[in-house]
Amino acid sequence: MTSAESSQVDPDRAVFAVDHGQILECLPHPVVLIDGDDRIVFANPPAELFFDVGQAVLKRGVLSDFVTFGCPLIALVEQVRRTGATVNEYGVEVAVPRSGSAHLVDVYGGPFVQFPGWILLMLQQRSMAQMIERQMTHRSTARSVSGMAAVLAHEIKNPLSGIRGAAQLLEPQLGDDDRALTQLICTETDRIRNLLDRMEVFGDERPIAHEPVNIHTVLDHVRQVAEAGFARDVDFQSEYDPSLPPVPGMRDQLIQAFLNLVKNAAEAISEGKHSGGRITLLTAFRPGVRLSLPGSDAKVSLPLMIEVRDNGPGIPDNLRLQLFDPFVSSKHSGSGLGLALVAKIIGDHGGTIEFESAPGQTVFRVLLPLHERSDSDKTQGL
Repeated sequence: MTSAESSQVDPDRAVFAVDHGQILECLPHPVVLIDGDDRIVFANPPAELFFDVGQAVLKRGVLSDFVTFGCPLIALVEQVRRTGATVNEYGVEVAVPRSGSAHLVDVYGGPFVQFPGWILLMLQQRSMAQMIERQMTHRSTARSVSGMAAVLAHEIKNPLSGIRGAAQLLEPQLGDDDRALTQLICTETDRIRNLLDRMEVFGDERPIAHEPVNIHTVLDHVRQVAEAGFARDVDFQSEYDPSLPPVPGMRDQLIQAFLNLVKNAAEAISEGKHSGGRITLLTAFRPGVRLSLPGSDAKVSLPLMIEVRDNGPGIPDNLRLQLFDPFVSSKHSGSGLGLALVAKIIGDHGGTIEFESAPGQTVFRVLLPLHERSDSDKTQGL
């Protein structure tokens, strides 16, 4: 056929002449088709690479044979099959037992309309560059808040003290009704001052003094504080890797970061009026996670994984892209500084923080580097 003849081919006839499987095989992303019994009936070449096994083997098994127990992909398939609607989930971690690797992916799942109960899954792998870019965004927003905090602390806190002092001087001369107004002025000025105090934390740009920190003692302390106060009605579970080595950092700052994450989880459970609230603290060693630094050939290894999981109602879709930005909060009384502070602390420790959320489960995942032993550490047996 000449080029002139090929240009006159009927597009509709051409589409029917092409096998749909051939179209899916051309996609650069892993695609699998699952029947009503969760058996894999089709997998394109990128899916074979993703699961580290050939299509012939994939077709002999079900999806759960090729992912770890409790993998979010399984729940996503069940959700699509139950609702009959397409689903997009972002930042889902899929661990593949055959290769021993874990992939961070964005997942599309939709019903295959020709066959009821069949589900088409497409996985788009996130690059480490995207994770680094997101962390740079978190740090940039934290720096912008630090500059604003310095101005606000100077320009607002001093007048606030004058307002509060004037209200206290007026209070003895007033009747009961008017005295309630001066007390309200004092209460509100105290609230604004406390908010400014929290913002001033962002202005501390001094490098942290690294020392080896046992992350399990940090998490145990956080749990003890939570159970004695704001999370006394929440069931806590711990799943620790006892062989986890120390992390480099400041113990008090790490306590503050994970205390904020646990408090956030407890408040989400409470505001969602969720009975049987549960928070799980999990640690694991993931040697395969290495991030490339922008503009450099150097790679940073972040093998220490710490997760804070809750079974609350999940994070609203409209907040997910800005969740670590300052002043973003789903809580009625929240200031929106807690998660921004967490992102700053984890970034100052050379780590990253990501999350995934669905109704019934939210996971905040922190990745941190190992403590590199110095000569003095070796001498002291650390």
